[in-house]
Amino acid sequence: MRVIAGKARSMPLRTVKGMDVRPTTDRTKETLFNIIQSYIPGGRFLDLYAGSGSIGIEALSRGAVEAVFVEKARASQNLIEENLEFTRLTDGAKLMRGDVQAVLPRLAGGDKFDIIFMDPPFEHGLEKETLTLLAGMDLLAEDGLVVVEARPGTDFSYLSDLGFEVFKERVYSQSEHIFLKKREIND
Repeated sequence: MRVIAGKARSMPLRTVKGMDVRPTTDRTKETLFNIIQSYIPGGRFLDLYAGSGSIGIEALSRGAVEAVFVEKARASQNLIEENLEFTRLTDGAKLMRGDVQAVLPRLAGGDKFDIIFMDPPFEHGLEKETLTLLAGMDLLAEDGLVVVEARPGTDFSYLSDLGFEVFKERVYSQSEHIFLKKREIND
């Protein structure tokens, strides 16, 4: 796994080994960033369930002014710090240690994010739980995006009830990205 583009282009990133970790492949990451690239330069990026930090690091490398990484696993936290140091992208990076549901309320009232990316462990139902929490908070910039990495076929039928609409969807062999925007309310 490596940084695809930007200041840290081609620099290798370390990942945690194990069954619970699914690093986003370089090809999938490249497709993701081709879609969201216009949001990155000068933007704020929130990386939930950050794992190795590769997605937030890619955003920093491509010009995001800030990336906040939220991760509860100690081994992954250490890896994020190592990867940030190695790529020399510590400026603008902030690691928040803890469970996403506990950390998100601590971000309330601060600057809004242009992109909120989340890649929760599959098969735990955390997509709905996290999106429900996000829907009740004011963390997303007005024209911002929420991107969810999930197992293909994950049920997202509840999105409209939470005030989100699907902007775009990309399905890969082992995962999919769902791109969400705040739903416009017509009175």
